[in-house]
Amino acid sequence: MEENRAKKVVVGMSGGVDSSVAAYLLKKQGYDVIGVTMQIWQDTDGTKTEGGCCSLSAVEDARRVAAVLDIPYYVMNFRDVFKRDVIDYFTEEYLQGRTPNPCIVCNRKVKWEALLQRSLEIGADYIATGHYARVERLGNGRLAIRNSVTAKKDQTYALYQLTQEQLARTLMPVGDYTKEQIRQIAVSAGLPVAGKPDSQEICFVPDDDYAGYLERTAGDRVPGPGNFVTAEGMILGRHKGITHYTIGQRRGLELAMGERVFVTKIRPQTNEVVIGRSDELFVTQVICDRVNYMADDRLREPKRLLAKIRYNHAGEYCVAETLEDGSILCRFERPVRAATPGQALVLYDGEYVFGGGTIIGSFA
Repeated sequence: MEENRAKKVVVGMSGGVDSSVAAYLLKKQGYDVIGVTMQIWQDTDGTKTEGGCCSLSAVEDARRVAAVLDIPYYVMNFRDVFKRDVIDYFTEEYLQGRTPNPCIVCNRKVKWEALLQRSLEIGADYIATGHYARVERLGNGRLAIRNSVTAKKDQTYALYQLTQEQLARTLMPVGDYTKEQIRQIAVSAGLPVAGKPDSQEICFVPDDDYAGYLERTAGDRVPGPGNFVTAEGMILGRHKGITHYTIGQRRGLELAMGERVFVTKIRPQTNEVVIGRSDELFVTQVICDRVNYMADDRLREPKRLLAKIRYNHAGEYCVAETLEDGSILCRFERPVRAATPGQALVLYDGEYVFGGGTIIGSFA
């Protein structure tokens, strides 16, 4: 604890119980703690002012926690970088028929680039968050994200893009605890957010209405109605626009097919949504690009790893290998369902994140 006393850490405080307890734990460990909430909401586009991560109400909750902990607290403006790197990315991905994960991009571009840089400029040694994950140094000298102690609340999937330099400046004290333990700590510490529910929605999309949000913000660029088709091109009916759909979707298709059918592919070039049976969603090979390595600096040879193709995916084992263009091909031991372009594929070597990338294609 004494060696931590001269170390300054900026804690990204979202107003929730996890980041609040992170600040409490680090202060208890002797760090010089500063609380910061990132101002990312946009003034005119309907971004939430209530209830979400980094919302206006989150500022008040974080400020009250900082007062209880007796730590300095600031709101830092990151609206421009959030608009450019998260909102614009989210919009472009959907317009191209992909399903993005804006929280992963926000972690890399906003929290671990913009916030870290600003924190270093004010003399901080580290930044910290309330993620359920751990940072550890491996035997090969590299830093990697390790699974939290509770699989039920593991958040390592959303952190695969972090660099070695960023990990070296990162503290994640919550990863050593279960959610129940974190709430108990918050109660014991008298934190006013101890019973606050977790935010489940994307912070800048009111009511999780992605299509409505895109129509309001992208206007005429949003593709209009088109055809539902089979894989062979037979027209089945009309859809509302490709931004309303994602791979694996069943609800809201409004097709009388006599059996359960699903979105199996989106074709932005022809404004078509391909419909098929559930078994057509299963693939054995998935390709990802925009690769970030973590536990090693590259994939030296084909390697058996566990892969998650979405946040709540339990994971399946595959043999991963690097292709000539730098992308990664994963051959799964068992088929995986609804590998969705735009989503992250994250590779694990035991409990550690090996690396990951963005899904660009899949094959049966």
